[in-house]
Amino acid sequence: MSTLIETGITFDRLYDDESRGRIVPYKCGAKSIDRSKARRADIVGLSNYDRKNVLDSDEARFTIGFEIEKNRLHRDSLREYPVFARFETDASCGFDSSVKGHEAITHILPLIGRSLWRTKVYNMFNEAHNIIDDAYSPSNVRCGGHIHLACKGMNPWELMDRVRRFSGVVYALYRKRIGNYFCRANTRMYNESMKYSVAKLNDYGIEFRIPSRVTSVKQIMRRYELMYTIMDFACNTPDGDVTSAVKAKFRSAVMPIIISMCEGNKDQAKTIYELGMHFQDYINTGVVNKHTIGWFERRWSTRDYRKGTFYTFYTRGLDSRFDEYTWINAQREIGLL
Repeated sequence: MSTLIETGITFDRLYDDESRGRIVPYKCGAKSIDRSKARRADIVGLSNYDRKNVLDSDEARFTIGFEIEKNRLHRDSLREYPVFARFETDASCGFDSSVKGHEAITHILPLIGRSLWRTKVYNMFNEAHNIIDDAYSPSNVRCGGHIHLACKGMNPWELMDRVRRFSGVVYALYRKRIGNYFCRANTRMYNESMKYSVAKLNDYGIEFRIPSRVTSVKQIMRRYELMYTIMDFACNTPDGDVTSAVKAKFRSAVMPIIISMCEGNKDQAKTIYELGMHFQDYINTGVVNKHTIGWFERRWSTRDYRKGTFYTFYTRGLDSRFDEYTWINAQREIGLL
């Protein structure tokens, strides 16, 4: 378990349940443990700005958890890891519908700003690279990468209301998952707990189901940073309209992360961010435009577990005429397909 020493917290294996190191049936594994508490030595390295997201009890105000779905897990790497609570079978993410896949589910992790504390979380990801990286534990388009978020002192309903104001970039990054069978509802992020949703309520917070599969340690680190930025703005920006000044600050904070996700391609990152703002308009108003309509109306191949159209979830704007052939070529031209 985590031990407290002069240099701060050390994340280690728990050794409390031998099932943590083997694959168990779906929903039958050991529970995730809240590992969001630290020591003063960990908090010292946080910037003054980020310290507001740490409680007086030396706990992270925000927490995060990941579900990493794989076709199979690297057999020689199955053991307990500090980052993972359990490994489960999952019928939705096998190589095909006749073969069950597996998912690795993390503990409840602190979601904090850049610091030694965050580096310790990243070290846990690195220690489990044989589970996270596709080179060892392969995945395909049947797999997803659900992300669980919570804010201590804030109920799930309030958190959903706040996070939805900054979630357009999430839709843009994982645009090909819109319409996926396993995240086909609650497209505007209302307070709903329907399982197969873009985002759903849980008893502790919210679960983003739209993110695609996790293929590398670097990728999960960037997702961690993205979610910290979203949570920071969402939970620290008062209710009501998001002002132009807040939008500008959010863009400055999130663009370096998106650029890294795009392997340094600034033009692609700018295109994705701009698409995210169009998706944000949809989340806010329910109206689709020429930039977003195709992601809802294109008849995705069922082979890729992407299902048809969602006319009941939106209203067409005046500029939302859709021709699939023209739209596909346009998206390819700007690098979104």
